[in-house]
Amino acid sequence: MFSFSMASLQSAAAMFVFLALELSLLFVLISFAVAVIQHKLPAGKVQSLLSSKKGSGYLTAAAIGSVTPFCSCSTIPMLNGLLRAGAGFGPTMTFLFVSPLLNPIVVGLLWITFGWKVTLVYMAATLLVSLLAGVLLERLNFGRYVKQTAPKASSCCAPKPVEAKTPCCAPKPVEAKASCCAPKPVEAKASCCTPKAAQQPAPEKAKLPWRQLWRDALGQFRAVFPYLMLGVAIGAFTYGFVPSEWIAAHTGRDNPLAVPLAAVVGIPLYLRAETLIPMASMFALKGMGLGALMALIIGGAGASLTELILLKALFRKQILAAFLVVIIGTAISAGYLFTALTPWLA
Repeated sequence: MFSFSMASLQSAAAMFVFLALELSLLFVLISFAVAVIQHKLPAGKVQSLLSSKKGSGYLTAAAIGSVTPFCSCSTIPMLNGLLRAGAGFGPTMTFLFVSPLLNPIVVGLLWITFGWKVTLVYMAATLLVSLLAGVLLERLNFGRYVKQTAPKASSCCAPKPVEAKTPCCAPKPVEAKASCCAPKPVEAKASCCTPKAAQQPAPEKAKLPWRQLWRDALGQFRAVFPYLMLGVAIGAFTYGFVPSEWIAAHTGRDNPLAVPLAAVVGIPLYLRAETLIPMASMFALKGMGLGALMALIIGGAGASLTELILLKALFRKQILAAFLVVIIGTAISAGYLFTALTPWLA
């Protein structure tokens, strides 16, 4: 199964350096972008758009996930931002499933390589399962297994209301209230804050605290750095020392267990979107069936060891187990669906 040689070692080392640099840069940039969006978009708006109580919240989450060109790992910073902003747990999980599976790069390459029929079936199957999984996890109250997101969201909004209430509690505004909202109380309210004080808050709201946002992004990166490097090391080892020939040989059309095996093998492989479809095309030429091929793509794109290690910082083991069940279940179900539809899709 494993191929130990100097070439394998060099391949694994090169992949480790590439993934470590790429994922580190992506994580910091995405964390910063999410921080900017959070600063501009009030938490109340996020909660309204991605509410678990509305069916539109799940569809909005799926739409956001389908247009974000993220792999399974680079989805995590935005997922963290949605949780901290108070988005519904169900829609947030739908986003987590949809983002890597309906990645526009994956969809585009699938269309070019396998044609529109395969792509449409793939999109319909993954979207339907992602929506159902989000609703089911919300109904089963899996949101209680999220680690420390609610306190951060509330503390973010605490200082502003407190400061706003303090200047308004002066005796003059109380007298202004008794005057039945006449034009004078409005002037009294304005006079409560001198023109200089009134001019200062406006620029502060208009300007973004760039340094603070960068510090927040780097702080999040430092917190997950050990998990990130551990996952990258595992993925690089698998990439360098497990030959593709072994995968193709054990997932051929004649193997009845090819679909579940391909679904499970795809997760530790950590398949990048840019290499996913070319590798799949190569496996097809080596005899891998269409069902096993799709199971491999969904398993590889939907989850990875690196992503699971990163998710461990946000979720408890109950959600991690449910996440794996959904991804592997989707991969296996879609694999057998594609096997049954192979004559029509050919």
